Amino acid sequence: MITSGDDFPIHQTPEPVQQVFTSDRNFYDRFFFNGYWREGEPYFAIAMGIYPNVGIIDASVSVIWAGVQHCVRASRVLGADRMDTKVGPISIEVVRPMHTLRLRVDHPEIKADLTFQARAMPIEEPRFSRRSGARLMFDITRYTQHGGYSGSLTVAGKKFDANPAQVWGSRDRSWGVRSIGPQDPAGVPSSEPPQFFWLWSPNNFENLCTHFDVNENSDGSRWHQFGAIAKPDAMAPGETATAVDWKVNYLPGTRHARQAEILLRTATGEHRVELETIYNFYMQGIGYGHPKWGHGMYVGADVSDYESFKLADVDQTHPLYQHIQAVCRAKLGSSEGMGILEMLIMGAHAPSGFKSLLDMHR
Repeated sequence: MITSGDDFPIHQTPEPVQQVFTSDRNFYDRFFFNGYWREGEPYFAIAMGIYPNVGIIDASVSVIWAGVQHCVRASRVLGADRMDTKVGPISIEVVRPMHTLRLRVDHPEIKADLTFQARAMPIEEPRFSRRSGARLMFDITRYTQHGGYSGSLTVAGKKFDANPAQVWGSRDRSWGVRSIGPQDPAGVPSSEPPQFFWLWSPNNFENLCTHFDVNENSDGSRWHQFGAIAKPDAMAPGETATAVDWKVNYLPGTRHARQAEILLRTATGEHRVELETIYNFYMQGIGYGHPKWGHGMYVGADVSDYESFKLADVDQTHPLYQHIQAVCRAKLGSSEGMGILEMLIMGAHAPSGFKSLLDMHR
């Protein structure tokens, strides 16, 4: 079916834009944004996913303020037009591609009108490709971009004004194939125990932006790694790291960080980013791993809901709370900034001392 997207010269196949290159039900196309006031709070994340082959679009916003995480999630039937990026009370508008995007939320518990303004050019990460036996688990492209925000955010009745010098953050865009919605029948059972190790860390400083991500197997060998340095306001491609490394000081009784260190080696030198965690943002608040509001799950033709929970009440050993973004103070030499360390560690990981699905750091 021809839709408004077909008026743009963006076709990659003989099909209309509504049809993607594969019939794999797990194809997705996703926006993600986060932002943090440099005083430490509030912190917010906004996400939207489109799943053409299952006919669903969903979105969510989650905000931490005063020790409480507030969550609004929404989902609807996609319909024919993938250019319609409004889901319930949440909308995303691409004002100027790669530079300016507008995020709006109109819900009794969370209201926002925030404009993301790029601080640096987008950083394209290497292609993610991963199989489990014969089954394709990941085949995606993603880019990450550092930025600042203007506008306002209201949560729990308190309004916060934003400007790009005071409120930093990052966004990413990813698309391709990864597991969504209810799991497909597995066929022949895998002989390998479940395992996933993931660190992702974009950080903002006054005169520099850094980025890092890594996926590792249970023995610590890597199937994906990347790092980059970008100059704010230069609007030129960043410098890709020739090597990356990491250290995590885990909180006892968890798989989450107390402190971390990221090492980025580039042609111009070595950059060591030190991270001190302030608090954890739990990614289930924007649908990751949520039993009802997981990405691509059908929950109704056009529905939304709200919930909140106290960070102090979270059981950090529970599977639902393993996927986090730790909000961090960051140091790079004499420069001080802020950023996040996203962590999802399930199963064994020898360098961290984990031996089973969910044993915790001692």
